[in-house]
Amino acid sequence: MLGASGALTLVTVAGLAAGLGREWLLVANWGAGARTDAFLVALFLPEAIRMMLGGGLLSSAAMAWWQALPAHERPAQLSRFTFGMASVGAVLAALCWLARDGLLRLIGPGLDAAHLVAAEQALSVLAWSLPAFVLQAAWSVPLHADGRYLLSGFASLAYNLPAVVCLAWLGRDCTETAVAWSFVGGAVFSALILLPDVRRMGLRWRELRWSGALMRQMGAQVAPLLGSALTGQGVALLERIVASYLGDGVITLLNLARKLANLPLVALTAVSQVLLGLMSRGQAADRDPLLRQGLAASTLITTPAALGLLMSAPALVALLFPGVTGTERLAPLLGWYAVALVIAGWNALLARYCHAAGDTRLPFACDLAGSLAQAVAMPLLAWAFGLMGLAAATLIGVTVTGAMLLHHNGLWPRVNLVRLVLVSALPLVAGWLSLTSLPAEPLSRLAVATAAGVLCLGLVAAVLRPWRPSVAP
Repeated sequence: MLGASGALTLVTVAGLAAGLGREWLLVANWGAGARTDAFLVALFLPEAIRMMLGGGLLSSAAMAWWQALPAHERPAQLSRFTFGMASVGAVLAALCWLARDGLLRLIGPGLDAAHLVAAEQALSVLAWSLPAFVLQAAWSVPLHADGRYLLSGFASLAYNLPAVVCLAWLGRDCTETAVAWSFVGGAVFSALILLPDVRRMGLRWRELRWSGALMRQMGAQVAPLLGSALTGQGVALLERIVASYLGDGVITLLNLARKLANLPLVALTAVSQVLLGLMSRGQAADRDPLLRQGLAASTLITTPAALGLLMSAPALVALLFPGVTGTERLAPLLGWYAVALVIAGWNALLARYCHAAGDTRLPFACDLAGSLAQAVAMPLLAWAFGLMGLAAATLIGVTVTGAMLLHHNGLWPRVNLVRLVLVSALPLVAGWLSLTSLPAEPLSRLAVATAAGVLCLGLVAAVLRPWRPSVAP
């Protein structure tokens, strides 16, 4: 597991850097204000669909179906699957384009009229990235089932690179429409790089046709996962709506905080994809040891990253955005998201545990409970604490989701949760207590935070040893 996960993580590092560079260039060129907020409102829906698909929505639903297919049926089924998913993507793009005015007024009701017009122009272009997103996700299913994770890992780089080039080349003269077309080009590129391998696996142009039975089967499997994903995105939408009323730049700050806090999730996504493949191929008795090993690996990835992020947040903001107005509130926001990162990592693997057994409904119900808790807490905490209240509501939501997944799967006594919580909580508490004593100079603070993260990595590895087969607690 760790070998395949590590290889996949390495090939996605370039994509990770490109994604962060994209966000940095947006803020550096346009500032953390209303203009950037408007573009991010336009990008919200295409990016939400990309994240749902890239997060394993389609893989989790279709993996068991593909594994069960006899070898001689796979080429024809792959062609029909491709045609069906491409059709779904085209319909989504058309609906998004037609309804763009209403969608933007829903997502960013607090934006003024001029910025809503700019957002509408951007979304009219961004909508046409959706067919490529859907195809890229569909073609990843047979590749992951065959143990070929690396090529899909390059999709993030292929998607982000054109936008980075556009923003870096045009600088402050870059228009919303130009950036939007660069995102569409990146989406098409991310799908095309998979095409040669998919062709070798049996995709045939002459067999591209609609299969109602296949799409109904996919719909039945996707529906619970889609409900869960839509619930999460609904909460993100509510967060955008609330943020649009908290002043210019708040949407941009939330987006930056999520991007920076989610950096370790690139490696965690690799662990999740590999874990799903291993558990879906094994027997029921094999899933518990694999889950324990996966949770240990997740803790090893997220805890040092969260500690480093918590301690280095002011230095990162000072180094990444020198002189950019509106970014001073980003550092404390990152601290909240760093803590939520650890729990979110566990939740991703607990959901894959259910998916490997063919159960897509239970994760949906648990996600729904967590999302409802977050949705209820969000406006209340935002009213009381402003921007920090939104981050605190996120922490409440992921905690409720994790507790529900553990409870309904009967996993409390089987995953040694107490050890995982102690191993992750103690370094984070120590890091939080040390914040006031850290050096104010950015490079010195960053060096101290990096050293603390490396030390934490060694200690967590020594305690959990995720490379060893796990035994029952």
